[in-house]
Amino acid sequence: MPDSPTTTQTPVTPKNRISALDALRGFALCGIIFINIPQTMGMFTYAGQLPDPLRIFFLGRFYPIFYLLFGVGFGIFLRSAAKRSTRPRVFLLRRFAALAVLGGVLHLLQPGEVLLPFAITGLVVLLPLSYLRGRALFTVAVSLTVAGVLAGVGGLGLLPGLFALGFALADMRVPESLDGRRRHLLILGAAALVTGLVTYWLIMLPLPDPAQIRLGMMLSLAMACCYLALFLLLLRTRAGHALSWVLAPMGRMALTNYFSAAVLFVPIGTALGLRGSAAWSTAVALGVAILVVQAVVSSLWLRRFGYGPLEWAWRCVTYWRMLPIGGAANAGGARGAT
Repeated sequence: MPDSPTTTQTPVTPKNRISALDALRGFALCGIIFINIPQTMGMFTYAGQLPDPLRIFFLGRFYPIFYLLFGVGFGIFLRSAAKRSTRPRVFLLRRFAALAVLGGVLHLLQPGEVLLPFAITGLVVLLPLSYLRGRALFTVAVSLTVAGVLAGVGGLGLLPGLFALGFALADMRVPESLDGRRRHLLILGAAALVTGLVTYWLIMLPLPDPAQIRLGMMLSLAMACCYLALFLLLLRTRAGHALSWVLAPMGRMALTNYFSAAVLFVPIGTALGLRGSAAWSTAVALGVAILVVQAVVSSLWLRRFGYGPLEWAWRCVTYWRMLPIGGAANAGGARGAT
């Protein structure tokens, strides 16, 4: 039922995508799984038990990108919904509610998953902040991110700030102008690299634990920013087309792939004896195998359908009506709303 006689709840088609964001989302998924598997399988209780490559290059490095991109997605969604309804936040509320249910189900299989925290943060943080615009929203987002680092409560402490930051970037239409932001990406990458190196040097000093925790979060954030900038710059090279061809379909089905990864690695990892073990090579091999399967399935699925299965169900709940899942012909590479 329409919100008012002058509005419509008909959502836009999937034809308008920002392919760089899809590829970046797929890239983040590729890094997340190599920590999710050992964490869920109880293979480590603190970071020092991880092999150095996983601890230095993967732990906490990809989730910040995932947080930011979900914030961007919610921001673009709200802006799009506002064009078709006088009460766009009703749609956003349904979106968060559906995500909370899905996260609650996934939590039974993978304690520590992020979908439920995403939904809660969306309700508590993004909805109130959605009444701010532009620089005011950006300033609050940066303040929340700094507060998250200073709080020293772990990776989820960054979630409110990065969610809000992505929301603010969407409001300022930064994602749509990525092609013209090469200089900004170079500056971000260089600043993040320097910050990361300095922070790593400080971590090597005999500082008290509270300082170490906060420095660790700064390092995670700096490396995530460095990865983000370098990846978006790499998409501009000859290798970028191949990267996007593989990763963008995975990113377009990020919700389905994040959920299905746990559905796959929990029973398979248990059968392989990963629980409580130190079989790191097996865990990594399992992660690679799942990513290969997801890359193939995502590409094949999107050749026929416009949305991944969970993405489609999420839309149906958001608009509270049965919607077509769409076809590949409707899901071209035009730029625009996610």
